Amino acid sequence: MNAIHTKSTFLYERIRRALQAGRYVPGQRIEPAAMAREFKTSQTPVRLALYRLIGEGMISDHARGGLFVPLLSDLMLRDRYEWMERLLLVACEIGWSETPHRHRKLLTLGDDSDLAKATWKLFDAIAEETGKRSLHDAVRRINDQLAPVRRAKESLIDNVHAEFADLHTAWRDRDVTALKTDISAYHDRRKQLVPKIVALLIEQSEHLH
Repeated sequence: MNAIHTKSTFLYERIRRALQAGRYVPGQRIEPAAMAREFKTSQTPVRLALYRLIGEGMISDHARGGLFVPLLSDLMLRDRYEWMERLLLVACEIGWSETPHRHRKLLTLGDDSDLAKATWKLFDAIAEETGKRSLHDAVRRINDQLAPVRRAKESLIDNVHAEFADLHTAWRDRDVTALKTDISAYHDRRKQLVPKIVALLIEQSEHLH
């Protein structure tokens, strides 16, 4: 039994990273049998890993309909943006440790960089350095849930690299006022585009079927 749980933990990390990287897009069906073949294992540890991801909101269980990467409604996506914004603003209010941290070494990104991944790391760092585990866990969960959406909707938003550079600079300089302003602006832009983002996700999902 321990071997199964060890394997499921390994698979959980692999599948979670794959979801973050956009390998599975919103609305895509997840096939445990195909994953078991890919990872050369039985379906039991795969399903244990997937159940854990269901609990974290990264996969949705449609009962007899199967497992899918969540395809969010307007209300659900707006709620996630609002919750992420509030959590990050709380982190700004709490403040951060002055101890040098690996996340502060994030580089300003060029046009060919993985912006979705860098955004995940930056938001994670903002929460982690508060030293508040519950806050960090909450940000990490919403961060994971939004990762596939970030990759799918990048084409809808202009000047995203400059936007990220402003966020990163404010974080690097510990400019709380600027960072709070940038965080709110970042999420306001996306909340205004929620109907278009959801429509794009639905369109992309339909091409999978």
